[in-house]
Amino acid sequence: MEALSYPIRINRYLALENICTRREADALIEKGKVSINGAPAVLGAMVQKGDKVEVAEKAVAQKHAAYVYFAYNKPQGVVTNPEKGHTSITQTLHIKEKVFPVGRLDKDSHGLIILTNDGRITDKLLNPKYDHEKEYLVTVDKTVSPEFLRRMAQGVFIEGYKTQRCRTKKEGDKSFRLILNEGKKHQIRRMCSVLGYNVIDLQRVRVLNIELADLPKGRFQKLGGKELAEFLSRLEM
Repeated sequence: MEALSYPIRINRYLALENICTRREADALIEKGKVSINGAPAVLGAMVQKGDKVEVAEKAVAQKHAAYVYFAYNKPQGVVTNPEKGHTSITQTLHIKEKVFPVGRLDKDSHGLIILTNDGRITDKLLNPKYDHEKEYLVTVDKTVSPEFLRRMAQGVFIEGYKTQRCRTKKEGDKSFRLILNEGKKHQIRRMCSVLGYNVIDLQRVRVLNIELADLPKGRFQKLGGKELAEFLSRLEM
């Protein structure tokens, strides 16, 4: 969890304390649901070390109860975010809650995407400083050699940036598993290309403890119980 550095703006304070997102904090402040040292907070107020910040319990309970989380198996040909001329994830779903994808998979890739209306988890899941695993099954155009896997695991320079160390494991003659803690745009395809390989198929099969398993393509499944509790715990929520 990011350390608090005082003084700190009230909406950022509530976000770092996992109460709500900054935007949600501003809404709660406008409704008079937040106080600092017993006085109603105002937008942009600064919290000093030792201040007593309180949020109406009912408002917090209602907000947390409204959060939902889904595992979704994105098919090839579907884009993560809306793009002109392409079908996006939200256009293919029939979920009553307004959710968004956390992270991305390019159009030609497929597999697990987390969908939620909880903006608090976005940075914690995607920022590589939190060291959260994402696992992929990759098929390439030629035999996977031990040297290729070793170089992938050590990190590859792509456009002046060296990727973080990762874990690799051979699956078949032309396939391997890759576990990353970061997610640069088209990273796996670019890493393979630098080493002389072309990606034929790319599937994300796990995010933290959430596994794709046998979820059919284009279908989603609501997360709950111990699985969700462990997921949120790993995100320190």
